[in-house]
Amino acid sequence: MKSTKFLFLMAAASAFVLSSCSKLGKLTDENFTVTPTPLELVGNEVPATINGTFPVKYMKKKAEVTVTPVLKYNGGEAVGQSATFQGEKVEGNGTTISYKMGGVYTMKTNFTYEEAMQNSDLYARFDAKLGKKVVSIPEVKIGYGVLATSQLLSRCGMTASTAPDAFQRIIGQKQEANIKFLINQANLRASELNSVSIKDLGKILREINDNEETRALQNIEVSAYASPDGKFKFNEQLAEKRQNVSADYLKGELKKIQMKADVDTKFTAEDWDGFQELISKSNLQDRDVILRVLSMYKDPEEREQQIRNMSEVFTDIKESILPELRRARLIVNYEVIGRSDDQILAQYEKDPSKLSVEELVYGANKLVKDNETRQKWNEAVAQQYPSDYRPLNNLAQMAIANGQPEMAQAYLKRAASINKNAPEVNTNLALLALKDGDIAAAESYLAKGSGSETFKEVMGNLNIAKGNYTQAASDLAGVMSNSAALAQILAKDYTSAKNTLSGIKNADAITSYLQAVLAARTGDASTVTSALAKAIKQDPSLAERAANDYEFVKYASAVKSLLQ
Repeated sequence: MKSTKFLFLMAAASAFVLSSCSKLGKLTDENFTVTPTPLELVGNEVPATINGTFPVKYMKKKAEVTVTPVLKYNGGEAVGQSATFQGEKVEGNGTTISYKMGGVYTMKTNFTYEEAMQNSDLYARFDAKLGKKVVSIPEVKIGYGVLATSQLLSRCGMTASTAPDAFQRIIGQKQEANIKFLINQANLRASELNSVSIKDLGKILREINDNEETRALQNIEVSAYASPDGKFKFNEQLAEKRQNVSADYLKGELKKIQMKADVDTKFTAEDWDGFQELISKSNLQDRDVILRVLSMYKDPEEREQQIRNMSEVFTDIKESILPELRRARLIVNYEVIGRSDDQILAQYEKDPSKLSVEELVYGANKLVKDNETRQKWNEAVAQQYPSDYRPLNNLAQMAIANGQPEMAQAYLKRAASINKNAPEVNTNLALLALKDGDIAAAESYLAKGSGSETFKEVMGNLNIAKGNYTQAASDLAGVMSNSAALAQILAKDYTSAKNTLSGIKNADAITSYLQAVLAARTGDASTVTSALAKAIKQDPSLAERAANDYEFVKYASAVKSLLQ
C-alpha cells in the first residue's frame, strides 16, 4: 500500500516538473515601452520603436521566442517586422538572452498606413518553442492609436501656379550709330552720313518726335574717340573736334524735324578700352601677348611703344584694329510707352486680336477681377496664340482653385504638349499628383518646376507628405496657409503655427481644426472645444474625424459631449 502511494506521488511530481518546464509564462505590458505613444503617421508609414525586456530566469536555455508587432484595427490587422530571441543552449540566428540575467532589446517596425488605423491597438505577438515543443505565450497590448494629423494635408487648399506675363508698359530702348573718321581727320564724309545706321537713327528720332504718346526721348549722347597711336596732345584735340562736328550734325538733324532735345557730349583722347576689347575678340597671332602688355603697362606712351616693337603684328593692328577706333558714337535713348490698363480693357472689348500676347496675358492675370471674365480672357489668348502654353496653364490654375482636378489635368496636358519644361506646368502637375497621393510623380514633376511662383509652397507640401516636417516648415516659412501651419505643428514649432493660423486671410474649417489640434498639444482646453466646435459647424464631416482623432485623447469627454 505504501509502495503504491509512493509511486503515485513520484509520478505526480514528475508530471509537475515536466509541465512547468514546458512553459515560459506570460509577458505583460510592463515588459514593453513603445515610442511614440500614441503612434504617429509619418509620410505613408506608421513607424514604431519597441523596447522590450525578458525578465530574469524567463528565457530558458532551450527556449526560442519570436516577437512580432501587430497593429489591429477595425476590419483587419497589419503585421510588422519580427525578431527572434533564444536561450543559451539554442544554436540559431536569434539574439541570445541570458537565463539568469534576463535581457533587453530594441525593435523597429513600420506599418503601411490605412485610414482605419487611426483607431487601433498595437500588440506584441509571440511564437515560442521550448526544445522541439511549441508553447503558447499570450499576446500583449503594448500601444494604441495612430496620430494621422499629417493626413489633413489632403484637405488643405494648395495654391496653383500662374504663368506670368512679360508685359512692360514702359520699355527702355536704344538706337546707336557710328561715324568713322580717317586717320588724323575730323571731317564728316558723305559715305558715313549715308550709312544704314545713320539713316536708322534719323528714322527713330522722327518716330519719337511724331508719336509723343507712345515714345519718350530720354537723352542723346555723342561720344567721340581717337585711336591710341600718336601723341596724346594731338589725339586729345582730334577727339574733341570729332565730338564737335558729330554733335553739330545731330543738332542740325534735330532742327530739320523741329525736335527740341539736348545733346550730351564727351570725348576720349585715346581709346585703350576699345582697343583692348577689339584685340580680345580678334584672331591676331600675338593676341595674348598684346593683352599682357596692356595689363603690365599703364602709361599710354609705354604701351604704344611696346606694341610698336612687335613690328609684324603692329602692321595687322594698323589695318584691322585702329581704323575701327577712329569714330564717334551717336546714341538715342528713349522709351516705348505701351497701352494703359484702361486702354487694354477697352481694346479687348473692341477687338482683342489687336492686343499683343503679353497684353492679353497681363490683362487676364492682373486686370480682370471675376473668374468668369478671366476664363474668357484666357480662352481668347489660347485661341489667338495657340503656341503659347501660358493661357492653358492659367486655365488649369483656375480649375484647381475651383476644385476641378480632371479639367485642370486636361488643360495641363495640352500646355505640356506645347512646353513640357514650363516650370508652372510642372509645378501644377506636381500639385495634382500630390493631391492624388502619388509622391513619386509629384517629385518627378517638381524637379522641373523651379522658378514658378508656388514652387517652394508645393515643395513644402511634398515634404509634409514625405514626412520631412522640419524641411517642410522651412519651405513654407512666411506662407500664411493651412499647410504651412500643419507643417509647423508637425515639426513641433507651436509658436510659429499659432502666428500662421492667426494670419490666414480666408480661414476655413481646416484652419479651425488645426487651431484645435494646436490647442490640444499646448494644453489649452478651452480653445480645443471652441475651435473644434467652429470647425464642425463649418464642415460637419470633421465630426467623425474628431471622434477618432488621438490628438484629442486627453479631452475625450469634452469632445464626446461636443459631438452629441
